[in-house]
Amino acid sequence: MVKFCWLLLGLLVLTACSSSSTEDRPAPSPAAFAGSAAAVCDREPAGPATAPAGAVTVDPNVVGDLVAKTKASPAGTTFWLASGTHRLGNGNYDQVVPKDGDAYLGAPGATLDGQHVNQYAFTGHAGGVRIEHLTVQNFAAPQDEGVVNHDSGDGWILEHNTLQHNDGAALMAGAKQQVRGNCLRDNGQYGLNAYKGDGTITGLVVEGNEITGNNTGDWETKIEGCGCSGGVKFWAVNGADVRGNWVHDNRGVGLWGDTNNNDFLIEGNLIEGNDGAAIDYETSYNATIRNNTIRRNNWVDGRKYADRGDNFPLATIYISESGGEPRVPARTAKLDIQGNVLQDNWSGITLWENADRFCNSPANTSSGVCTLVQPDPAKCARPGIMTDPLFGDCRWKTQNVDIHDNRFEVNPPAIGCSVTCTRMALLSNFGTYPDWSPYKGAIVQEAVTTGQHNQWHDNTYAGPWTFVFHDTSQILDTFQWQGSTQQDQGSTFTKGG
Repeated sequence: MVKFCWLLLGLLVLTACSSSSTEDRPAPSPAAFAGSAAAVCDREPAGPATAPAGAVTVDPNVVGDLVAKTKASPAGTTFWLASGTHRLGNGNYDQVVPKDGDAYLGAPGATLDGQHVNQYAFTGHAGGVRIEHLTVQNFAAPQDEGVVNHDSGDGWILEHNTLQHNDGAALMAGAKQQVRGNCLRDNGQYGLNAYKGDGTITGLVVEGNEITGNNTGDWETKIEGCGCSGGVKFWAVNGADVRGNWVHDNRGVGLWGDTNNNDFLIEGNLIEGNDGAAIDYETSYNATIRNNTIRRNNWVDGRKYADRGDNFPLATIYISESGGEPRVPARTAKLDIQGNVLQDNWSGITLWENADRFCNSPANTSSGVCTLVQPDPAKCARPGIMTDPLFGDCRWKTQNVDIHDNRFEVNPPAIGCSVTCTRMALLSNFGTYPDWSPYKGAIVQEAVTTGQHNQWHDNTYAGPWTFVFHDTSQILDTFQWQGSTQQDQGSTFTKGG
């Protein structure tokens, strides 16, 4: 029954939504949005028109009223923000510090405005805070910091809010946080940055949100290769359900799991029109990616690579040093990609493992962080790293990836490309770096392609697909892919689409 419900939700989103336009994408008709479960921006249900019994009324005409009344009230107070624009004050650090169990309810038209001066809206470590029916906008959070739940308090519930036009991330996350039915749009860096500096986030739910237009600050241009932008970024999250969201037209990756995430369910989402990959799962573990509709993603980043002559198979689902690991407890012991429909994206799925990226290597962009199966960086050095178990445990592996029962459609003229946008890939690079690396040569290339249980099977293809295998120089056609590599057994291919 659960699977059926999410399949139905995915179909509702698919049939009812269409991507917001960019210069090279067709604009949707207004009717295309009607009825979408996750098309919530400008369609949020109204909050209570009068103060609930026992609630403290907050006056928009009194600057700082919300800050003062939060300070003066006991834990567990409900605050009702009357209609109008609320301001916290004229200082950078004028902010609301909730107490455990506080609730903030917005009346119709209630807006909390940071005036491009206040850095944060809601801060502190209180647990169980609830925020509903409120627009939070124009806050000036610094890079990588968030406006709402700035300090990643646990157990926060955010429902039917609009978080827009903020610098940094509109929202941070704590353990057991629920983010449901919100509009996260046009924020400077992220819609949601799920990162907790003092620990791992568990039990995160991101459901039924519209996540659109984020990274207006174009951070990847400001800091080349920073990996610090997109719709949602997840860091060290252990257990997340990401389902039924409409993730579209973000300037970068749609959903990005980066560094020691585990136990993800990404299900029933409509992901479309993002400049980068729809889903990027990097140096992480154990996930199920199923029953998503993924279309017209990666056109901007894919074309950048092609225009500069870079032959790397940049893909719409990009799996980088990630896979199934039975020793890390989760709902699955593999990375299962099934039941998805991919339509006219810049390429399909790439499974990549960087031979030079491992714990303590300068090529590891998450410096100072080690794997979940060997968390002590001090051990990942010579001579111990030269032999098992450290030889295997000191690197993140693309392994136990099962790609099946998906539909892949591509029409190159619609995208404006040739063969560079029609690729699946399973590959690594020739190991060279650093000097003390135990993974030099073709060790990792052989492992990821033939020794780590990565398999495509029982998929349906429409269009002129090609396949990159082992390294970027080996481009295979359908017959070679199925024959010499034994991939995509049981799959069907229709070149014409």
